[in-house]
Amino acid sequence: MDEPRAATNPGTNAPEYTVTEISGAVKRTLESQFGRIRVRGEITELKRYPSGHIYFSLKDEGGKLAAVAWKSVASRLGMVPENGVEVIATGKISAYGDRSSYQLMVDRLEYAGAGALLARIEALRVKLAGEGLFDAARKLALPGLPLVIGVVSSERGAVIQDILTTILRRFPRQILLWPVPVQGEGAAEKIAAAIRGFDAIVGTAEIPRPDVLIVARGGGSLEDLMAFNDEGVLRAVAACSIPLISAVGHETDTTLIDFVSDRRAPTPTAAAEMAIPARADLLADLAQISARLIGAVRRVSQEQRLRLSRAERGLPDLPALLGTARQRLDDRGERLRQALPNLLAARRAGLMRAERGLPDLPALVRARRDGLLLAGTRLAGALRRSVSVTQTRAGRTLARLTPAPLLGGMREARARLEGLAARLESVSPEAVLKRGYALVFDAAGHPLTSADSVPRGAAVRLHFADGDVRAVTEGGRGPVAQSRLPI
Repeated sequence: MDEPRAATNPGTNAPEYTVTEISGAVKRTLESQFGRIRVRGEITELKRYPSGHIYFSLKDEGGKLAAVAWKSVASRLGMVPENGVEVIATGKISAYGDRSSYQLMVDRLEYAGAGALLARIEALRVKLAGEGLFDAARKLALPGLPLVIGVVSSERGAVIQDILTTILRRFPRQILLWPVPVQGEGAAEKIAAAIRGFDAIVGTAEIPRPDVLIVARGGGSLEDLMAFNDEGVLRAVAACSIPLISAVGHETDTTLIDFVSDRRAPTPTAAAEMAIPARADLLADLAQISARLIGAVRRVSQEQRLRLSRAERGLPDLPALLGTARQRLDDRGERLRQALPNLLAARRAGLMRAERGLPDLPALVRARRDGLLLAGTRLAGALRRSVSVTQTRAGRTLARLTPAPLLGGMREARARLEGLAARLESVSPEAVLKRGYALVFDAAGHPLTSADSVPRGAAVRLHFADGDVRAVTEGGRGPVAQSRLPI
């Protein structure tokens, strides 16, 4: 190792170095002494710069070591560095003279043993379980017979071949493969992108939308399966609207994707068997169901035929019943046809007997009217004779008792009274009727005083001085037919 050259100074025995010489000597010493080393510690003070370089520190209980991952190796570190994660960093120790510091130039990172990985996985499991991503209620049911199956796996290896062979053997279906790396740096991001890509397919003739997804890879160590414990992958699975089957590792391997997926298969072959039923099994089940259905139909038909036969034996003789009913109907019809004329004849005979028992109403009315007129005439004559006698007697009495002036006044009063009586006689209804007038009454005997109040076709009675006449009106303006009623 080259040592820094000391400057000559006659006044002291201590050598003199430049800063550059010391920095270079320290850098050479560190690089030659340690070479390529592995350092275990917890990541802290992580910073990502726009240049692509990653700066962080590794610390433990007694110290802290600065570290840097250059842009050229950042994509090949083997894991994504995060604060608080205990890792084993592989690289070289070097010094940075501008800051008088030393640092570890990292070219690979890995989790510090299975314990650290399991602790990280457990913390993520508790977090996602608290958010409900593992709940059974949110899991989707697998389709009974999918037309298109999407596969997220590596395009190389036995996994995809096992899936293709199993599906071809059981029930050939269309398979869409989205090839992704299943371990290493960037694998988690590509797996999550593949799941989201399948879910975003709308479905066309060229690229149909899958009915079910299979995320699969073969077995491996815990570090190899860490891409399927990544939070981004798990959230992509939880957000996927297509039913998803996880088949990661061997049957004993368990990753967090198994808890988020809708179904978990122990192996990729089992995932293919879970996604599609066997065609032979379907045909056998269909044949069995068809045979059972035909047998059931036959049994039901036979039972119904027996029930129909028993019901037929229990039914009465329908033709005989129909003949009896038809005969009864004819009898009732004949009786009904004869009943109406008989009823009308009986009612007509009853009316005729009642008519013979009634008096002759017109003759009775005429007799009563004649009697009333005779009695009126006699009463009027008697009244006139009585009035005449009374007047004569009163005149004689007044002549004897009344002086000449009073007698003259009474003559004037009598003359006035006789004039009023003549006027009264001139306006009497009977006198008016004798001059050719008539009174009009309706069928109920009410007087009719207006032509507008008489409806068309109404029966009216005209009263003249010597009797009544019945008539029927036409248009409310005069009679169209008449008959003479006796007085």
